[in-house]
Amino acid sequence: MDFAYSPRTQELQARLSAFMAEHVYPAETTWFEEIEANTRAGRRWTPLQVIEQLKPKAHAAGLWNLFLPPRAEGHGPDTSHLGAGLNNQEYAPLAEIMGAVPWSSEVFNCSAPDTGNMEVLARYGTPEHQQRWLQPLLRGEMRSAFAMTEPAVASSDATNIEASIRRDGDHYVINGRKWWTSGAGDPRCKIYIFMGKTDPTAPRHSQQSMILVPADAPGVTVLRPLTVFGYDDAPHGHMEVDFVNVRVPASNILLGEGRGFEIAQGRLGPGRIHHCMRLIGLAERSLRLMCERAVSRTAFGKTIAQQTVTQERIAEARCLIDQARLLTLKAAWMMDVAGNKTAKAEIAMIKVVAPKMACQVIDWAMQVFGGAGMSQDTPLAYFYTLARTLRYADGPDEVHRNAIAKIELGKLAPRA
Repeated sequence: MDFAYSPRTQELQARLSAFMAEHVYPAETTWFEEIEANTRAGRRWTPLQVIEQLKPKAHAAGLWNLFLPPRAEGHGPDTSHLGAGLNNQEYAPLAEIMGAVPWSSEVFNCSAPDTGNMEVLARYGTPEHQQRWLQPLLRGEMRSAFAMTEPAVASSDATNIEASIRRDGDHYVINGRKWWTSGAGDPRCKIYIFMGKTDPTAPRHSQQSMILVPADAPGVTVLRPLTVFGYDDAPHGHMEVDFVNVRVPASNILLGEGRGFEIAQGRLGPGRIHHCMRLIGLAERSLRLMCERAVSRTAFGKTIAQQTVTQERIAEARCLIDQARLLTLKAAWMMDVAGNKTAKAEIAMIKVVAPKMACQVIDWAMQVFGGAGMSQDTPLAYFYTLARTLRYADGPDEVHRNAIAKIELGKLAPRA
């Protein structure tokens, strides 16, 4: 098992890091200022110009659509021509670099939920779906959303989903209330990938299907943004959305009825790699901020860096970050060589390890900053909300721990 980065990955790391240093980090203040200005002007849900102006530069620099692996599960359609042709292990260190500035992934057209939705359309969409929805997404001309979680049921168990997708002649009629539908607040959001039940009487994991729902379809209503520790993440947003008697063509179904779980497994594995590596980038930046603050701040007659407790936390943070990175790279490598199913334990482990690690490192960094760490004078409070949220997104910690435990206990089962 060799985790050395390929020459191509190293070259992209250098180019991406240079772009971040030249264009993204200097724009962080502008990003916050534009959000504040939009809020005062009553246009909070307006796309940010600071990001839109950087997108052509990223495209021209060849740093565009880096996320899409050539094949899913080692087979299926070759999608190399749609992006950079990087596998999961090659993309992972690039996601880490982008993760240091949470909004920067959009600059490179590598932001969730569009990445997962583009992968779904590339793997499972028809040529018509790809022409109408995938191509504009690949060009960064529109945004998308993934509508799965529901407020009325424990959606960590996807078999609980109650939203209905009912066949009616040449159409499907969709009804259901969804929430935490990330990206639905953006006025550029044009398409939802919606998960619901087409046959409640079918076997437990064959009841669900996924279908494409245009955002402007009659009966689709965005009810409200949900806040995370007070942040509404405008203009992206995490919205509660009502679908009432929404009619879409039958051709909008993905793969066919009862294939929702199959699509979800193909979609969520790479997404978890992306989330975890971005969190590692976030933790790395938090550790750097922590160290810079510790050497420049004096308390009780010596710098904070000279305090033993600070040294212990810095050392522990370095251990935790490197451990999480290696485990995530292992999961990416296994996905590339053996497929998502073979790597299911590792994918579950990184989903537990990375958010927990990031929360701890960011918390220590906030502590070194004192009151400033809780305020808008550092990005750490916002970093913490993102890391804490990812202990729920794509399945809560408890679900992944249960999966890991079952795999471990299964190793004791007698062989036939």
